[in-house]
Amino acid sequence: NFDGVNSVARVYIDGEFVQEHRGGYSRFRVNITRFFEKKNTVNLAVEVDNSNKSDVYPQMADFTFYGGIYRGVSLISVPKTHFDIEYYAGSGVAVTSKIDGDSAIIYITAFIKNPKESDMIMVEVMSDDYDYIGEVSAPAKNISKLSLKIDDVHLWNGLEDPFLYNLNIKLIRHNEVLDNVKVSHGVREFYVDPDKGFFLNGKSLPLRGVSRHQDRLGKGNALSESDHFDDLDLILDVGANSVRLAHYQQDDYFYELCDRYGIIVWAEIPFISRMNKDPKAHENAMEQMKELVYQNYNHSSICFWGISNEITIAGD
Repeated sequence: NFDGVNSVARVYIDGEFVQEHRGGYSRFRVNITRFFEKKNTVNLAVEVDNSNKSDVYPQMADFTFYGGIYRGVSLISVPKTHFDIEYYAGSGVAVTSKIDGDSAIIYITAFIKNPKESDMIMVEVMSDDYDYIGEVSAPAKNISKLSLKIDDVHLWNGLEDPFLYNLNIKLIRHNEVLDNVKVSHGVREFYVDPDKGFFLNGKSLPLRGVSRHQDRLGKGNALSESDHFDDLDLILDVGANSVRLAHYQQDDYFYELCDRYGIIVWAEIPFISRMNKDPKAHENAMEQMKELVYQNYNHSSICFWGISNEITIAGD
């Protein structure tokens, strides 16, 4: 699992090319299972190139396109039956909710690889301090849909009250947990009125915000968790309640912080400043958009997905 490699990465196992990823700001995963069938150790090498490519965005912008492996790398091990973590490097689980008066219904969709007939999905819902709320279960299928009603629902209400429910989604076989995914979920609804602005949970909430880059003196893009938290602290200190994460997908930890502290987020891809008419560039922009959405779908702080920004700087 690579959280961020800028900007074209080619992965090799024992000298054999396995996979390429084009884009420096999204997560990607490489399935290396087959290389362990006859051995216990392998040599993993990553070749990284941040030179200009006509089919990789950004093409031009007012920030530095640093190179290298600048976010975390981890090894994920799952059984043959598992939540689908390979599809655009998502979690394999999508969580949404709908408010109904004082109640809400939480909807869970789980995507499962290689389920067996007796396998079950179980979802436990707890409060933000882990008090038990309820649970629901269903037979595990390739696509499993479950829902759970919560009475006297506690809403996620921005800075005022960023309450999060904790969902533990388990894949079970004969009482054994094969795989599990944890999701924090804020129940909220919002809309934008062209004359009156942004509304959260039916109440007007004027957005006062800033744009934020992942950039530090002496570190470039290779930020630590404390760096991310310092940035959040600065955003809160100036009285902002929203942030535009410019101009690219940012570290998952920062989206988590925005969920926990109640910041309204605009998330976007680096389709910025200059468009390239190369059809492969158009395909790359769409791939980066899919990665942004599938990887960050469960972040309740995100209210807007930006498909482009400042794109006319280099002409219409």
